[in-house]
Amino acid sequence: MSIAMITDSHCHLDFPDFEGEHDDIIARAQAAGVHRMVTICTRLRNEPKVRAIAETYAPVFYAAGTHPMSAAEEPMTSVEELVNLAQHPKFVGIGETGLDYHYTSDTADIQKKSLIIHIQAAQETGLPLIIHSRAADDDMADILSSEFKNADYKCVMHCFSSSAELGKAALDLGFYLSMSGIAAFPKSQELRDIFATAPVDRILLETDSPYLAPPPFRGKRNEPSYTAHTAQVGADVYGLSLEDFAKQTEANFETLFDKAVLSVDAMNG
Repeated sequence: MSIAMITDSHCHLDFPDFEGEHDDIIARAQAAGVHRMVTICTRLRNEPKVRAIAETYAPVFYAAGTHPMSAAEEPMTSVEELVNLAQHPKFVGIGETGLDYHYTSDTADIQKKSLIIHIQAAQETGLPLIIHSRAADDDMADILSSEFKNADYKCVMHCFSSSAELGKAALDLGFYLSMSGIAAFPKSQELRDIFATAPVDRILLETDSPYLAPPPFRGKRNEPSYTAHTAQVGADVYGLSLEDFAKQTEANFETLFDKAVLSVDAMNG
């Protein structure tokens, strides 16, 4: 029986949870059909470490930005800094960035400023913006749409678990929704219903590992190999076979993160 090939579009391989285990984690991912991963840098001071992981492992690409919960603690980035980082052949996305008012609403103004800088970098580079949004649906929809009117850009709502309204606003702009282990939780039927109304050609898969492991691993450390469990849930949501859903999400990823495909082509000559 062939294994469905899928991509973990968002993980954090530089986090301490994975220290010293990268060989094994990536081998397990590939054995599970997860042939490609995008590891995300959330504080730009850590970009060299994240870049080194991508340079070491052929299946790994990377993105970098300032996470909204860290926006007040980190130096404010610039469009120029992000554009310069994006010159690396394995740098495939801008972020993660966004708004998080759940724990850090007191830094909303700083988060908004940081978000707009990241959007402008996505507009300039043509790379997809990677958005984290929690408890900030109205502001998020307003900023994404108003900036899109200035200049269009590509975007994925990573680990999407927000309202149907924000989902629709993102889809109306041509953006993508990414399905994480949250969509596989038993109590997430409302979220699965939101995904079911979205076009299947706008869905990505991710782990957000080491967080949010899907059943049957919930409560344990997540890792890229577990993307396959979320993929099965996604297939069920859309009434597709795992193989057909995997093929669709692969096509989606390669449309949005086209630099990952171009980088491989370039490296293969």
